[in-house]
Amino acid sequence: MLRSVLVAFVSAAIFSVAVAFQNPGTPPTSPAPIPVPDTPRYYKGNLHTHSLWSDGDDYPEMIADWYKQRGYDFLALTEHNILAEGEKWIEPAKKATGKVALEKYRQRFGNNWVETRIREGKSEVRLKPQAEYRSLLEEAGRFLLVPAEEITHRYAKAPVHINAINIRDAITPLDGGNVGETIAVNLRTVAETRERSQRKMLAILNHPNFRWGVRGEDMLFAEELRYFEVFNGHPGVANYGDATHASCERLWDVVLAIRIGKYKLPILYGLASDDAHNYYAWGVGKANPGRGWIMVRAPHLTAEAIVDGLEAGDFYSSSGVTLQDVRVEKGELKLNIQGEPGVTYRTEFIATPKSAKFDSEPRRDANGKELPVTRVYSEEIGQVVGQSTSRTPSCKLNKDWLYVRARVISSKPHPNPFQTGDTEMAWTQPVQP
Repeated sequence: MLRSVLVAFVSAAIFSVAVAFQNPGTPPTSPAPIPVPDTPRYYKGNLHTHSLWSDGDDYPEMIADWYKQRGYDFLALTEHNILAEGEKWIEPAKKATGKVALEKYRQRFGNNWVETRIREGKSEVRLKPQAEYRSLLEEAGRFLLVPAEEITHRYAKAPVHINAINIRDAITPLDGGNVGETIAVNLRTVAETRERSQRKMLAILNHPNFRWGVRGEDMLFAEELRYFEVFNGHPGVANYGDATHASCERLWDVVLAIRIGKYKLPILYGLASDDAHNYYAWGVGKANPGRGWIMVRAPHLTAEAIVDGLEAGDFYSSSGVTLQDVRVEKGELKLNIQGEPGVTYRTEFIATPKSAKFDSEPRRDANGKELPVTRVYSEEIGQVVGQSTSRTPSCKLNKDWLYVRARVISSKPHPNPFQTGDTEMAWTQPVQP
């Protein structure tokens, strides 16, 4: 009798489940659509930053949170020759800012998140890998962390640093026979990694004037070069050159003109970045965040879309000036500057004529000795061909130019400048008529 009852009960249960699957009742409510812009828009990001995983002085979550809270849409933490992955413990006491950094880290993320231990009598903190903390900070369409690495190398005493963006695995630096070849072989490695992995990535030559490591001629040697930092917020990178060294903007024009006019190579794009290391001591002379960034126009916020925008040259670089639009329309390069009350703007259009001479001569010291620096080129290269104080400046493209680009200089002092006296600026990418 009991067996019959159990069989009947089980049969009824199976029947009920079957009926439920056949007739599930009211379907669940459809989830709300994921917000994707109807048209491409500009996304603000920084592709050069360091944390305690290498030689920065703050925890990666704190750094990412800093950028997110200040309106950045994407960030790449670019540690030297590593990706932030695996297990790593540090001793906060070894850094001057270690105590305050740990205190703020606990305040922001809580004791349950911060992992500590005592090892051989010393207090240590575990650094979280990006795969572990990104879920705390990323938001669809709002904030994105892009995996990256600063491939850190040198030829002799000349530093050669290249940021590899949107990589999956760390890339080991390779030696070259000179500075230009060192740049080329490492750019080639990133390109080969991209091809092999079928993953969209790109490589950027960092701060060419850092310790005067990279000359214009070295950049010309590397025909694979497509991106470099025209502005870097680190105090040691000599963006503006000096009496014997060309500025990064001068390097840009020299390399652009000769690449396009002589070697028929693609445009070289210029990026701005922070190269931040210092998050607790602020001011001129410190490698602080918030000094330089890029604005990339993309249909949505993904690493692949950001790479696509960079490859298309559909971006501009900034140290504070915001451009609502940059476009080429009816044979004109047009800008729309987002103005601020009481701030004036001067836009300079910079070009090189096709007739410019590419001959050069060595730069020499007072005794006539040749200096190992970028050579002296014609002033026809990178000349100002137009200026405007309008918030909607434009420049007609001249078929006799190799390229034209725009530099916007505002009257607003930078709140934390690379160099005393800096005002906020923006740089558009070169276009060919």
